[in-house]
Parts: sequence; C-alpha cells; structure tokens
Amino acid sequence: MDGSKADAPKEMPLGLDDTTEEEYAFQSKLLLEFNSISNINNAWIFNSDSALASQGMFCISQSNLLANKSKKFILSSTILKESNSSVKFHWAPFPIEMSGASKVVPSPSGSKLLVVRNPENEGPSHLEIWNSSHLEKEFHVPQSVHGSVYTDEWFEGISWNLDETCIAYVAEEPSPAKPTFNDQGYKKGGLTEKDSGSWKGQGDWEESWGETYSGKRQPALFVLSTKSGEVQPVKGIDKSLSVGQVVWAPSIEGSAQYLVFVGWSFETRKLGMKYCYNRPCALYAVRAPHKESNATETEIQLTEVCQALKLTQTINSAFLPRFSPDGKFLVFLSAKSSVDSGAHSATNSLHRIDWPSDVKECISIEVYDVIPVVTCAEHGCFPGLYCLTVLSNPWLSDGRTIILPSFWHSCQVLLSVNVLSGEVSRITPSDSNFSWSLLALDGNNIISVLSSPVDVPEISYGTIIEKENNAKAWSWSNVSSPIFRCSDKVRSLLSSLQFSIMEIPVKVGSDNLTKGARQPIEAIYVSSKNKKTDTCDPLIAILHGGPHSVSPSSFSKSLAFLSSLGYSLLIVNYRGSLGFGEEALQSLPGKAGSQDVDDVITAIDHVINLGLASPSKIAVLGGSHGGFLATHLIGQAPEKFVAAATRNPVCNISLMVGVTDIPDWCYVESYGIAGIDRYTEAPSEEDLTLFYSKSPISHLSKVKTPTLFLFGAQDLRVPVSNGLQYARALKAKGVDTKIIVFPNDVHSIDRPQSDFESFVNIGVGHCILEEVSKP
Repeated sequence: MDGSKADAPKEMPLGLDDTTEEEYAFQSKLLLEFNSISNINNAWIFNSDSALASQGMFCISQSNLLANKSKKFILSSTILKESNSSVKFHWAPFPIEMSGASKVVPSPSGSKLLVVRNPENEGPSHLEIWNSSHLEKEFHVPQSVHGSVYTDEWFEGISWNLDETCIAYVAEEPSPAKPTFNDQGYKKGGLTEKDSGSWKGQGDWEESWGETYSGKRQPALFVLSTKSGEVQPVKGIDKSLSVGQVVWAPSIEGSAQYLVFVGWSFETRKLGMKYCYNRPCALYAVRAPHKESNATETEIQLTEVCQALKLTQTINSAFLPRFSPDGKFLVFLSAKSSVDSGAHSATNSLHRIDWPSDVKECISIEVYDVIPVVTCAEHGCFPGLYCLTVLSNPWLSDGRTIILPSFWHSCQVLLSVNVLSGEVSRITPSDSNFSWSLLALDGNNIISVLSSPVDVPEISYGTIIEKENNAKAWSWSNVSSPIFRCSDKVRSLLSSLQFSIMEIPVKVGSDNLTKGARQPIEAIYVSSKNKKTDTCDPLIAILHGGPHSVSPSSFSKSLAFLSSLGYSLLIVNYRGSLGFGEEALQSLPGKAGSQDVDDVITAIDHVINLGLASPSKIAVLGGSHGGFLATHLIGQAPEKFVAAATRNPVCNISLMVGVTDIPDWCYVESYGIAGIDRYTEAPSEEDLTLFYSKSPISHLSKVKTPTLFLFGAQDLRVPVSNGLQYARALKAKGVDTKIIVFPNDVHSIDRPQSDFESFVNIGVGHCILEEVSKP
C-alpha cells in the first residue's frame, strides 16, 4: 500500500469539521426518509354503471433528488360504497409514472384524457388524447402557433366543452418577430433554419408578471378541435389583457358557443402576480371560434359580438369562475379587499351572476354577494372566506351547494356554501385541530386529505347522514391508502410528538386598534410527549412569509424533520395572517417590523412563562417576510436568540423597492393603505428614509446571533442582493454567518436538491442550540 496516500488528510467540504460531517450524514439520512413521502396533487372521480361504485384517479408526486425534479404518477382505485354508509377503496397494485407530462385533464364524461407535454426548449407543445385503452390522437403545436401551455395553477385554464369536441386552454403567445443580423449588418427576411451565417437579435424587452413568470410570454387563449387537431387563437380579446382560468359557458342550441375567462389588465408595467391577489381582474365572455362541422352562415357573419364582454363591471376583482350544473348561474371568488387595501392577500368574498339566455345581455348583468367580507367574527364563528382554489366541479347534486376549502384561524377546513341563500356551514369536525384539503367530490360525498404537524396525511371520505327532524350532518371515515406510506422510523418518531394550538393574548398598545386587531393570535406548538428531564427541548420559532399568509396545522415534511431532531416548534400566526378576519389582517400594513415582531415575542414569552421553553434555547426560522421578522428579531431582541436561519429574507426595503417585482408591497407594508396612493417607480427621499427605518438593517449594529442565510439567485421577489448586503455586513462586524446561494432557484427555493440541502443545513446549524445552552 502507498503509505503517502493512506496518511493523506481527508478533504472536507468547505465549512465542515469531523463533528459537523457526522451530523450531516445522520440528518441527511433522516431527511431522506421524510422526503420520500408522496403528495397528492389532484384527484378525479368517474361514475361507473353501478350506483354503489365509482372509479378514482389520483395524481401523485414524489421528490426525485437525483433528477432534481418531482416525479408524477397516476394511481387508480375502485371506490365501493357499502349499504351501511361505509366505503372501501380497492387500489391498483402499482402507480404509473407520467413521464414528461405537464398536465392531465379528464373530459367531462371521463371517457377521454388530455395529456399536455410542454417542450423544454423551442420545440412544439404535444397535446395527446387518450381513451381507456390507447392513445387516440396526438397533436404537435409549433411555436409559430403558441408557446408552452400554462400549467401554473393561476393563469392555467384547460377546459373541455360538453360534447368533448373542443378544448379551450391558455398558452404563451407565439414569439414576436426579432431582427436578424449577419456580417453585412441587418438582414431582411429573417432567419431560416439552415442559415448559419446569421443570428437573431433580442428585439424589444417584454414585461413579465414577475416571480416564476420571467421569460414567459403573454398568456393568450386558444381552442383545439379534438377531431381535426386545428388550433385557433380566440379573437376579440384586447392585447392589454392577460388571460387565464377559462371555462365554457352553457351552450344554447343554434347559438355560438362562448368562453368565460379571467382577464388581468396592465398599462405600463406588470407587477408580480405570484401570491399577489391584489391585482385587479375581471370576468369576460368571448365567442369561441366556430366549429367547422356545424357553423352556420349566421354564426360566421356575426361580428358585432366578437369583442370580449366584461361581465363584472361593478367589482374590481373576479376569478375562478364556475358554472352551476344546470348552467343557470355563475359563481366566482373576489379579492376586492386586497385590491382596495393594497394587501397582497386578504379576506375573499364569493359572488353569483344569474346567467342570461343571450350573452349580449351580460353587459348590464347584476353581481350578487353570496359571502361578503367578514371584518370581525365573534368567538367560534365563521371568520371569513380564505379560499385560494376551487375544484373544477365543486357542486353537490342539488346544483346550488358548493364545497370549498378555507382557512379558519390556524386550520384549513371544508365549507358547504348555498350559493342562493348564502348559508355557510363548516362540515369538517369543529373539535378537530387537524387541517383538511379538498381532493374531489364523489357525487354527494367528499374525498379529502387530513393531516397535522405530527400526523402523516391520510385520505378521509365524507358522507351526509340524516339525523332527527330532517337535520343533516357529515360523517368522516379514514381510508387506507398506499400513497402516504412512510418508514417505520418516521412513524416511530412522529408517534413520540404532540401538538396543540394556543390562543395568545396580544399586547394592546393603542386605543386606536379595531376590535379584530385586539383578538388573540394563535401559535401551533409542537413538542415531545416524553419529557426526559427538568430541562426543556430547544425551541425554534417558525415564521411564515407574506405577511398575509398563514401556517396551517397540516403536515410539513421539513418541519416534521426538525421536530424529530428533538426541537420543539412554535409556529406563529401573528396579526396580519389569513383566517382571522379582515380587521386583524389590515391591522398590520403600516406596522410591519413592529406589530408583527411584538406578536412573535409575545408568543415566545407565552411558552416560556408556561415552562414549555427555556429562555436560553430559542432559535428563529423564517423565509421572505418570515425572514424579515427573523432578522428584525435578532436585531430588536439580540439577547433572546442563540441561532437564526432565513430563506430569501427582506432585510432592506429601501434597497428592495428599486429591484423587486412588487414595489407596491414596500409602500403598503410601510405606509399602510396610504401606500397605494404614494406608490411610484421613483421613490422620494422621504419614502426611502421610512423604508430603511422599517427594515431589519436599521437594527444590524445590535445583532450577535449566529445566522444561516439561504438565497435563490433567480429570485425576482426579494433579489439576492438584499440579503447579501445584510449578511456581508454581519460578517464584517464579526457575527458568525453562513451563506448558501442556489444558482437556479427562485424565491421559494423549492427545487428538490435545494430544499433538501437547505433543511439539512438548518438542522445542523441549529445544533448550536445544544452547545450554547449547555450549563
């Protein structure tokens, strides 16, 4: 053996020593076990010949670390209803991978399946039509017709018509012509495929809708004929509108078919759309391209109704439209309170339009309120609608009741809403602290997923049961499923944990606070069931972003991993969070960096006073606005925290305002509602001074907490320069600082490898708690 090689020192990754490397190895192996748990993205239910049976199709995703993407699978099940109201799911033995599929959408009858495969380069989009046994048709749509189909769950809209002869969908507009150059200068006639002596210029720069939409062209509306494969752009839509969420309007015999879509208008700039519901939008109706098979001369000659008609003239936000099964009315959500206040998300409302027999009458149509905005609810009462998704078919068989998911304080619950009377009922158990997500309806039954911070998700089946005096109630039964299987080690670790939702009184420092702003906040406390000694486990305060978001009591693989390492978690829903009424939410804008910071400190002090946490063992973790709070906390309360970790934190609003895709956020969270009128692309000296004073960087001189910074280099929301400025300044003053930059990640840092490395480093980094807090 070569002695020189045997004695050579082992090369260590930068920043690791022998002890830390052992922790890396142990924690990464444990995180892999949590990471292997699958998620259900979508589900569809198809009727069978028997009234007691139906077929379910579940779209599942699982993180694939080596490929750095999510694998998608389809798993089928036969659902058998027993005579005693019980149900059994008979699962297929194996799932089928949907390799390369961007989206799958069944037809209304369930007899066909559309599979969308978007190109990874400048190739054509592939649209496939499958039946129960084979591929029926495949269409390749070139870039000259349109770019990639939108499958982003916001602009996204893919809708079959009732007779399944046409599919309407949203895709990128075709690429505009760009100048061509060669060694002689500008070349007329453009670039041909075999022309190697020329190159294509960039042309005019186009605005995008910001974070995650960079490089994507304007969303536009198209219709595919499933018979001929012809793809036609929908005409009559103003170029200033970005379109999405298309559905077919009810068809009337002998009349042209219409489409209803959501349109977002813009003038000089498109502000960031992701997570921002304060962008004005409206519902429009437009005539679909006529079908060549049955178009009449009258239809072809119709020109006066070609322009899209604005349906929602009296309201400045309307999205997620859904027609009732009989086509008599159209319901939709509105974020009017977000648009009016400038808050990026707020309390929603639900509205109804009675659909006319002649679409041209829609110009003067009345919009009815079904669920208005709730400002402040009494204790235990409906706090308002906080719904961000609606099933493509959310209707029970009566044709007037829809099922919606909504945040209710720190839980996600399911609601039953009568769209004619406005009656709202919570149909998931009111005594449960679990969170419920909605998968699909099986006739009048509901397929959902329930979970908690310490319970792996499982499928739950809801049925209506008759009670005395014709009263009805919902009964829920858990369904055995292979989807959420996890290792015995993970189950053992989770079984040793418990959680509760705490109500925590807020500190009222002003008489000007509204009633809603004086209500208690909530925090989800996760801890070990087995207290080994008189000492407390280290505590990590978990802070959500937004700030107008919420941390629900649902299962998170990443947070369950941290809990399993021996940390207690305090997941704080400070004032400004969704789910607590509009007054509580609107109390935060203008007080960011003070009221939210006070709420977090109050929550931490609450568990310390209860003897559930040690003052010397507190860490903080947050991303985006949660990172804003984390860096504020280590500056405003430097003695309170022994470790911190942040993901793409807002550290300097005065720097952020000039480079972010949401500069209006900087004004609204700093000034409050007055920020809407103050917003400009050229902030004044007064604005910049206020922004700086509201920022964590204004407290940097007091910071001494070791801090981990995680940055996505492609982040347009809080560009990496913002956090790097703060992190470099900490390093310069001698604070223990670790920085990891993920070159291909955006704001969420959710690419599988990046998310994995992030939480391994968070787990290892917080091991400092055990060292610092030793006596």
